[in-house]
Amino acid sequence: MASVKEMLMGSMKELVEAELKEFKWHLMNPSYKHIPRSELEKADIFDTVDKMIARFGAEEAVKVTVDILRKMNQNELAKQLENKNKQGCLHRTVHHRGRYKKDVYQEREILKIDDAFRKKQTQDKPIDCSKLFTLLRENNEEKIVLTKGIAGIGKTVSVHKFILDWAEGEANQDIHCVFLLPFREINEIKDREVNLHEFLLEFYDELKHLEKSKLYTKYKLAFIFDGLDESRLPLNFESEALKMVERRSSVDVLFTSLVKGKLLPSALVWVTSRPAAANQIPPEYVGLFTEVRGFTDQRKEEYFRKRIKDKTQASKIISHIKTSRSLYIMCHIPVFCWITATVLQNLLNKNSEENISTTLTEMYIHFLLIQMNMKSQKYDEKAERQRTKLLRLNKEMILKLAKLAFEQLKQENIVFCEDDLEECDIDVSKDTEFTGMIAEIFKMEYGLYKTKVYCFVHLSVQEFLAAVHVFVCYLNKNMQELQFFFDKPDENITLQKLLQKAVDKAMKSQRGHLDLFLCFLMGISLKSSQNLLQGLITHTEDTTESITKTTEYIKQLQNRNISDDILALQLYFNQSRNISDEALVNLFYCLLELKDHSLYEEIQSYLSSDEHPGRNLSSSMCTVLIYILLMSEKVLDEFNPKRFTSSSNYKRLIPAVRCCRKALFDRCGFDETCCETVSSALQQSNSHLTELDLTSNHLKDSGVKRIYEGLKSSHCRLNILRFDIHFH
Repeated sequence: MASVKEMLMGSMKELVEAELKEFKWHLMNPSYKHIPRSELEKADIFDTVDKMIARFGAEEAVKVTVDILRKMNQNELAKQLENKNKQGCLHRTVHHRGRYKKDVYQEREILKIDDAFRKKQTQDKPIDCSKLFTLLRENNEEKIVLTKGIAGIGKTVSVHKFILDWAEGEANQDIHCVFLLPFREINEIKDREVNLHEFLLEFYDELKHLEKSKLYTKYKLAFIFDGLDESRLPLNFESEALKMVERRSSVDVLFTSLVKGKLLPSALVWVTSRPAAANQIPPEYVGLFTEVRGFTDQRKEEYFRKRIKDKTQASKIISHIKTSRSLYIMCHIPVFCWITATVLQNLLNKNSEENISTTLTEMYIHFLLIQMNMKSQKYDEKAERQRTKLLRLNKEMILKLAKLAFEQLKQENIVFCEDDLEECDIDVSKDTEFTGMIAEIFKMEYGLYKTKVYCFVHLSVQEFLAAVHVFVCYLNKNMQELQFFFDKPDENITLQKLLQKAVDKAMKSQRGHLDLFLCFLMGISLKSSQNLLQGLITHTEDTTESITKTTEYIKQLQNRNISDDILALQLYFNQSRNISDEALVNLFYCLLELKDHSLYEEIQSYLSSDEHPGRNLSSSMCTVLIYILLMSEKVLDEFNPKRFTSSSNYKRLIPAVRCCRKALFDRCGFDETCCETVSSALQQSNSHLTELDLTSNHLKDSGVKRIYEGLKSSHCRLNILRFDIHFH
């Protein structure tokens, strides 16, 4: 694959002298962070390319070049450069805000999970994302791969790594063509009727040079549909399937036909999605169901050392994160690592003594404040006036973006056009609108038809700002904006009523597009969050009573009897108004954002009780159970997973070694991959583990060596360790 420099050189060489002169004239335009005339007047092609890359950076230089070529009516040249760059991006995996370098991601980021689709009891098994189709074929399955994962966990990056490994000849070389098809781009043609070839040409113009008859009959093809939760297709798997490549149909029928294996049965199909939306794919079409779990403990530390070039600062930040178990556990989400790195770099640089929050919402608030530069500093009188003006402009723009975020979230849109922005009073003609602070959270891209489109740097940022907008509207009694939740809102609506309506609205969403928004709205309503946002909101409100009633409402949704001494957790999931596991898990997360930890004592009692024979918690319940235990910052006396769940879930519960004094993991089917978590827990400064039973597991020499590394730590408090020794 050509480097960016080579691609730009190739495009420039196609221009005659007069055209090159016009190109350089456009480069002097202030809208491009212009290069001074004195530097460009005598610059040849080589110098011009070098100056562009130095000025804009590699990827931005390509975008600028494409934009200028279009202004010069060099449309074919612009299209060729864009296609080359599109292919090159598969090779280079973009390291952008919210995106992560390929080498951070290793084999343990995707797991084959207890397959609720097929009701088989299977072990969680770490798998390399490049081996997904290999594993699918080993099971003699002629179905699709479906991968789920929460927001920001790394689904898209896993897809990029798969393609990168294939493009570099390291894996899946039996596949001739891999087509990456993001749903956010598919949405742009959802109302058209096309055949398969016409559909693919929309994304890959270079296919027009291939012979169609061979492409669909001789070649092995792989289709990767990324982000089902972002889809706006009206999926109906009961509709008649498409069987012929040449036949036109709606895009949703084309997609469902590929999934059902009726159209191109020999093709490989991989779909990624957030958990709630994954349920749109009927289980009978899924041959391999996997989950992206994010960073292991080792990868968390690697991420911060790669992200923060100053080694001393990186070590300081890692140490700080490890002092808070709840903060450390949240860093399994890559996008949260990005937010955390940004926040801690800023606060620790200033030797800030303020308490770093441990909820997702408060960390996002810190991130927003840093972007707005709202921290108090000393300025002279003139500089203070300039700063005040800047803060006012930043505040106005943030509130406009927050309105945009909410208006588009209601419609399940994550990509916007200029009209959408103008409806929220955002003037796209002003170059200053998308520079500086705004560029950190909002960006412009070229859509499928090379038109300018806009989006937030990560979907979670849109969901957070949407929650900010709703809370600001509540404080300002702007009830017109809250009609989404109420049929006839009036000025006397309480926060409690708003939050309850928001819960009900989120529960009705089939695709879970309001789940994270709901968590953020809960978190923002706390008085502590309002205090942080005082530079953005006009006043604060005492929300203690509303928060208390809201937590009670959420618990009632889960069929919780508050007066019970013992919590039968499975009732939360099996008898709760037919609410899905994923929606209930999100309700637990909402309670955590509200800093309600009252569940902990009841959970602890449940885990140590023998009064519920035959109980078996679902895999989803086990996931949220461990999350609650870790976030509580409290310590269990004993943890024994065999008391309350099946062997298929044991590996999910390994992180409990961080929050207990005695861990009984004998006969749990652990292998050497589990030992990394155990070793890391032993090395934590806040480790409480004094007794660990790992007998009758398959740890191997490599696993034992990892545990030994933990035992050597000065923080290790272990007194009793049991495991098997095999002599050869």
